Amino acid sequence: MSGGGAPAGPGPALSARGARIAAGVPGLLDGGFALYVADPFDRERNPEGIVNLGTSENRLCFDLIEERLTRPDMDCLEPDLFQYPDTQGVRSFREEIAKFLTDYARATKELRPEHITVMNGCCAVFATLSTVLCDPGDGYLIPAPHYGGINSKMWLYGGLQPVHVPLSSEGIRVRVLVLINPNNPLGDIYPAQLLKECLEFAHRHELHVIMDEIYMLSVYDDTTFTSVLSLDSLPDPERTHFMWGFSKDFGMSGIRVGVLYTRNHEVQKAVNQLAVFHSCPGPVQHVLTQFLKDRDWLDNVFFPTNKKRLKEAQNLLVDRLADIGIPVLKSSGGLYVWADFRKFLKSQTFEAELELWQKLLDKKLLISPGKAFYCYEPGWFRLVFSDSVDKIYLCIERLQQMLHTDDAKPVVNNASSTADSSCSPEEDSSGTPSNTPRDDASQIKNILVF
Repeated sequence: MSGGGAPAGPGPALSARGARIAAGVPGLLDGGFALYVADPFDRERNPEGIVNLGTSENRLCFDLIEERLTRPDMDCLEPDLFQYPDTQGVRSFREEIAKFLTDYARATKELRPEHITVMNGCCAVFATLSTVLCDPGDGYLIPAPHYGGINSKMWLYGGLQPVHVPLSSEGIRVRVLVLINPNNPLGDIYPAQLLKECLEFAHRHELHVIMDEIYMLSVYDDTTFTSVLSLDSLPDPERTHFMWGFSKDFGMSGIRVGVLYTRNHEVQKAVNQLAVFHSCPGPVQHVLTQFLKDRDWLDNVFFPTNKKRLKEAQNLLVDRLADIGIPVLKSSGGLYVWADFRKFLKSQTFEAELELWQKLLDKKLLISPGKAFYCYEPGWFRLVFSDSVDKIYLCIERLQQMLHTDDAKPVVNNASSTADSSCSPEEDSSGTPSNTPRDDASQIKNILVF
């Protein structure tokens, strides 16, 4: 090294891209979950731990899954399952997924396994699609409130920015429309006609559509669910991409298996290049294949029992919340309710919402604040009901202890009575919740698309 100056200091440890990723701040959902993992409630070992009704997991049917896993077909593992797999997914697994989705999504045409890519969770599907459909700095259109975890997945890999309906954003090139059906966190379902209108809108503006139907079979009332796969014709099939997984409908969030179905050959070719980083173990694919093949068990045991238990748990949580003065938005699907805590805020601000959230955490109760879902009005929280009766009662007990203390009593003359609220509770006099996919999607047309 020449020259008499001081030696240069060490270079940066990370690339610019690595530094951008490292600088990312965990979202509220991730932060709350990290606190829960460090101090989880257990009736025997940690009764003062955090009760988690914030993470959307179905814990109602493990007994059914456990029994099914003991049957002989689950143990018939072939040697090739322990070798390097097809990164697109084991062929026999993709064939069963195609048959399953054809039947349970009521597809108008038989789905083809070659259009399916299997990855380790729907987060991986979002991440890879964001990379192959968009360039860094591009935007995706999404009705709010929505599952906040999507933003980090689309940003980490693809560098994408959300454009929230009903807000418009100038200067961002929008490339994708993301729809979650049933909606998370509202639990509402897109009517068939509205779904078609959204697809027509995307087609007119040459947008890709990512259709997230991960709660497709977690509908617990008589509302008709319309899968995008069941529509007679799509305005733009080459730009319509369907995703689903085992986390919610099968109560297997720890298995980490997500499914992408796309008819676009170029998109799938690009996705499959990245799938090598997101593949699922062969034995896991084998076990899930046995679940999908057993239609007698699915139709007569698992799905009817799951639906019944979801409805019972939802009714229990809604009724107990009503007992302590907390109304909820009417819902039909998903594992959660959207609850109105506005009257418990000291002021109608997101700062007051986060203050209330922190007080609940101090009482060892984790629920999810509306800010984590990009709700445009403070005071709404998502509570997951797909857990044991004991956990629901304990949740209500801790809620009651915190909300009805002197410093958290309902505030008089607050925004919960205003007529133009962005989220209206179930007993609203209009009879129709105002913050449903119907209203958000109708405002998609007002967004400027570049």
